[in-house]
Amino acid sequence: MNEKPTKHTKVLIIGSGPAGYTAAVYAARAMLKPMLVAGMQPGGQLTITTDVENYPGFADVIQGPWLMEQMKEQAKAVGTDLVEDHIQSVNLKSKPFEAIGDGGQKYTADSIIISTGAQARWLNIESEEKFKGFGVSACATCDGFFFKDKTVAVVGGGNAAVEEAMFLTKFASKVQLIHRRNELRAEKLLQKKLMENKKIEIIWDSVVEEVIGDEEPKNVKGLKIKNIKTNEISELKIDGLFIAIGHDPATSLFKDQLEMDNTGYLITKSDSTETNVPGVYAAGDVKDKIFRQAVTAAGMGCMAALEAEKYLASN
Repeated sequence: MNEKPTKHTKVLIIGSGPAGYTAAVYAARAMLKPMLVAGMQPGGQLTITTDVENYPGFADVIQGPWLMEQMKEQAKAVGTDLVEDHIQSVNLKSKPFEAIGDGGQKYTADSIIISTGAQARWLNIESEEKFKGFGVSACATCDGFFFKDKTVAVVGGGNAAVEEAMFLTKFASKVQLIHRRNELRAEKLLQKKLMENKKIEIIWDSVVEEVIGDEEPKNVKGLKIKNIKTNEISELKIDGLFIAIGHDPATSLFKDQLEMDNTGYLITKSDSTETNVPGVYAAGDVKDKIFRQAVTAAGMGCMAALEAEKYLASN
C-alpha cells in the first residue's frame, strides 16, 4: 500500500463545532492557512439541536444544523482547508506535532487547536433516540423556553440535574425529577433549594423505561417509569424530557499527553486556551463543563486562534 503524502499545516484544528469553525475563521484571516479535520460528527452537538434562539445576531429562531453549515461555509470562504477525516492518534511530544487519521493519513502541524467537544450521556433507549429534538433534550438552557406552562421531567441526581430542574421551573408549570437512587448526589445547598421549590416533585428509586409520544407531528406525551425496588411500572404524563446524567468530553485521544481534570476535561491556563503543551490549545466543550454554550465555545475558538497566531509569530 502506497503511503499517502503527509499533510503539513501551521494550524491543525481537530473538531468542528462552533469552537473549531470560529478558530478556523480567525486563523484563516490571519493568513495561517489552517486545516480543520471535521471528525465523526461534523458540526458537533448543534447538529442534533433543532431550534436555536440564543445565538447572538438572529432575531428569528434558527436551526442548529443550519448555523453549523453557515459557520462551515464561512471558514471555507476565508481559506480554511476542510478535511473529512477522523483523527485517531496524536503525538504531541514531537515537533512538529503529528496526528494520524482513520485511513492512515498523517498530518503534521506547528500548532494544534483541539475542539473535539463533549457528548451528553443519554439513556440509550430506542424511544429516547426517536424523540431527540422533539421533546427529548439534554440541555435545559437551550430548550427550556419551549415548555412554557407545561410539565417536564428531568433524569439525574447530580448538580447538573438539580440545576436543570430548578432552571426549568422558570417556564414549566411542573418539574418531576426522576432519580434511580433514594438520595441525590448534588451539593447540599442545591438540594435544599430544590426541596423548597413547590414546582418540583422528586420520583425516587426510578428509571425511565420508555418515552411515549405521537408520531405525526412528533412530540412527547409521557413516560413509562420503573421503580427499581418494587419493579412496578407506572406512567407519567409529561410534555418534555431532559436528560441530565452528565457529559463526556472527547479527550481519550490526549490521554497521558495533556493535563486533564478527574472527569477528562482538558485543563488550560487561566484566561487562556493554552494547554500544558505550548502550541496546543483547547476550546469549547472539550475544556468547559460549566457553560457549554455555542456562543462561549465560539468565543474560545477565537481566543485559541489568536493565541496560536501569537505563538507561531514568536517561534
